[in-house]
Amino acid sequence: MEISSVSLFSQDDISHLYTLFPEMEDWGVNNDSKKWRRKEEEYGFDELEGFDNGNGGGAGSGGFKEILTSLILLDEEEKQEQKQREVDFEQEIASFDSNFKLETQTMNDYGNSMKRHYTQLGEMEQSRTKRVRRNSASTAAAATAVAAAAATSSADNPVQPGASTGQQHRRLWVKDRSKDWWDQHNHPDFPDEEFRRDFRMSKATFEMICEELDSSVMKKNTMLRDAIPVRQRVAVCIWRLATGEPLRLVSKRFGLGISTCHKLVLEVCSAIKTVLMPKFLQWPGDEKLRMIKDEFESMSGIQNVSGSMYTTHVPIIAPKISVAAYFNKRHTERNQKTSYSITVQGVVDPKGVFTDVCIGWPGSMPDDQILEKSALYQRANRGLLKDVWIVGNSGHPLMDWLLVPYTRQNLTWTQHAFNEKVGEVQNVAKEAFARLKGRWSCLQKRTEVKLQDLPVVLGACCVLHNICEMRNEVIDTPTKFEIFDDEMIAENSIRSANAAQNRDKIAHNLLHHSLAGTGSL
Repeated sequence: MEISSVSLFSQDDISHLYTLFPEMEDWGVNNDSKKWRRKEEEYGFDELEGFDNGNGGGAGSGGFKEILTSLILLDEEEKQEQKQREVDFEQEIASFDSNFKLETQTMNDYGNSMKRHYTQLGEMEQSRTKRVRRNSASTAAAATAVAAAAATSSADNPVQPGASTGQQHRRLWVKDRSKDWWDQHNHPDFPDEEFRRDFRMSKATFEMICEELDSSVMKKNTMLRDAIPVRQRVAVCIWRLATGEPLRLVSKRFGLGISTCHKLVLEVCSAIKTVLMPKFLQWPGDEKLRMIKDEFESMSGIQNVSGSMYTTHVPIIAPKISVAAYFNKRHTERNQKTSYSITVQGVVDPKGVFTDVCIGWPGSMPDDQILEKSALYQRANRGLLKDVWIVGNSGHPLMDWLLVPYTRQNLTWTQHAFNEKVGEVQNVAKEAFARLKGRWSCLQKRTEVKLQDLPVVLGACCVLHNICEMRNEVIDTPTKFEIFDDEMIAENSIRSANAAQNRDKIAHNLLHHSLAGTGSL
């Protein structure tokens, strides 16, 4: 902020004051001497003695002149100080401008030097790339010439049968792995019993699966290398599902890379789900449903049973997200170690063939909640399961289409007999899941497959199970698996009063028509 000086008197005012001094000397000092005496007596000022008898006027005018002179000097000093401040401020502004210009020039010079540096680097990189391309082109031309010369030499000098061809040059980008194990199993003379023991199916069933998946799995050959055959692709997947071996061992058996084997398993499982599931895992039609009802009725004496439902758990590695949702409390208590699982709910016919599956819900969910999330439950709500029964276990609620055993205590003889017959139907589903896990050992232990890919793999296992069951592929007794899933009683075990009455009628008919077993006795 700029400060301006305050001038008390101008030059004209000072000149005018000087002209008044003579008049002030003659003014009432001589004429009014009595007045000055009266002031002297009143105030007692010694200085007023000089004004008595007309002698004090000169001394008073001299003092006033000194005051005016001091004021003038102060005003002049203020003006000089103001000028000096203005000069200092201008010097500071000039110094600031000079420093700013110097810094700006320095930054510009640094930016220009960096730009030149990066330009030189780009030119060097471009020249190096061109040099590499020229070398690659020359190498490729030399290799082509060598190959052409070798072809000409082989045409002029054909190799005789049994003669040695010398050292062969293999491609550098393909690692040389032994395929003896797969070549032995792929040979037409390989025994069918050993093939069934290793792949859980006969060679004829394996050929049928390969033919079905040929268009979806087959890849074309490239200039770099030949594509993996369809039979080998399918064999990698089935062997991995059947044995549950780590990928590094599967890689050694088939002479492929570990990542390649993992990719093949996922690709073939996805193809099985897309191509084979609509053919081999579907809800039965009217004619097939009638046959299923007849078989279940001859087995248990209960009419209109269209399927047996059961829910099992598949162990998994602890997921990275929602860990608590996949925590399996009962398996943890039984195994004495922390267990995580996902669920597989399935409905089977009398032969143990799956007609409906629901895969992938967390292992902490009870059976009744999993049922409510399934497509089967939605189908029943739309009225597509009228006049049929699906037999569940004690973990499922009693509904108009779902028949479950009695769960309360102190059951009557009739209710015991009914539970026995329902248990026979339930055993069909349990045995089907036991064969499923026994045939595909990857379901018995924690797998290396990611959680998001696991439903596809489990669905492929169910489809392959159906194919083997339909083609009467017998599973060896040592490979059977014992199901030990715990059943929890549903919170709301009865959701339909009409269903409760129908269950009582069925139990009464079983007992009084001699259809109930003697186990309850």
